Amino acid sequence: MAAKALRPPSSFPPQPDGAASIYTRKEDHLDLAMQQVAGPARRNGFDAWEFEHCALPEIALEEIDLRCVFLGHALRLPLLISSMTGGPQRAASINRHLAEAAQELGIAMAVGSQRIALEACGASGLDRILRTVAPDIPLFSNFGAAQLNLGYGCDEARRAVEAIGADGLILHLNPLQEALQKEGETDWRHLLRKIEQLVQGLGVPLMVKEIGCGISPALARQLASVGVAAIDVAGAGGTSWAAIEAGRMEQADAKQVAACFTHWGIPTSRALREVARACPQLPLIGSGGIRHGLDVAKALRYGATLAGQAGGVLAAAMESTEAVLRHFRILEQQLRIACFCTGSPDVATLRQARIVAAARNA
Repeated sequence: MAAKALRPPSSFPPQPDGAASIYTRKEDHLDLAMQQVAGPARRNGFDAWEFEHCALPEIALEEIDLRCVFLGHALRLPLLISSMTGGPQRAASINRHLAEAAQELGIAMAVGSQRIALEACGASGLDRILRTVAPDIPLFSNFGAAQLNLGYGCDEARRAVEAIGADGLILHLNPLQEALQKEGETDWRHLLRKIEQLVQGLGVPLMVKEIGCGISPALARQLASVGVAAIDVAGAGGTSWAAIEAGRMEQADAKQVAACFTHWGIPTSRALREVARACPQLPLIGSGGIRHGLDVAKALRYGATLAGQAGGVLAAAMESTEAVLRHFRILEQQLRIACFCTGSPDVATLRQARIVAAARNA
């Protein structure tokens, strides 16, 4: 069924800062995110665990099979380029570089928030060109769940999907970020019911993710109960949006409030382990501070179907498609060696590899 035309921007509830300010905010977010990537890494929890080394793997490194299936889509690597940016002027080149690389690598890709494209009638690099350059990969749309309390519904969701020829929609949860922004949306009542209505009416898989504070097992069970197709735990360990919002603030008091929450959230490793136990049949994405292929291996071991990365590939995405390809090929080789040194000929076997608490002061 063809998607209905989106209501004109004037029919949406008035935005407190207007489209131009949203553009500015997104540009600030990108610049501050780059500063974080260049700074000290946050703790994602994976360093507390280590694989038991297999000194006689009895497999060939080059024959290790890293293929997987996610929501019916065959992938050559168990990777997702996580939602990154949807608003900045730089988004068009960033998303094209990512999409071209994803197509060549055979991995999935999720775009950043499409709010500006929906409300301001500007594609911001999020249009059918992505599907043109990446015709074969699973591609996912994205906007914030908070928008469901501001007039968004199935019409807007279908428009977001249709705009890029997506295979599904990701709703992102960002209550901490919204609470810290002066322009934030802080009425989050009845959203679970609205997510259920979207699941029932959208017509393509609906996924839910956090943006860096993690999803608890209790919430995961609730989301699974209303039919969500997959969950991205997106735990603490990667980009701190509290720190980014603090960096945008001019008033000392507001800056101090935001700084208090810089390390808030469920570490990615714990979120993934607990959600996998709570919802063993639900496809999971492990993201939030994924730094390299060994983190990917641990995420897969703890229940992820895919590992997602955003901040870790941002610098490469701003450079070129070739830089993105180089980045992920390094990560692929790291993952392959992790499989080799655990005696895992494929991803399914890696998920059963022995893993133990890391020795301290060994």
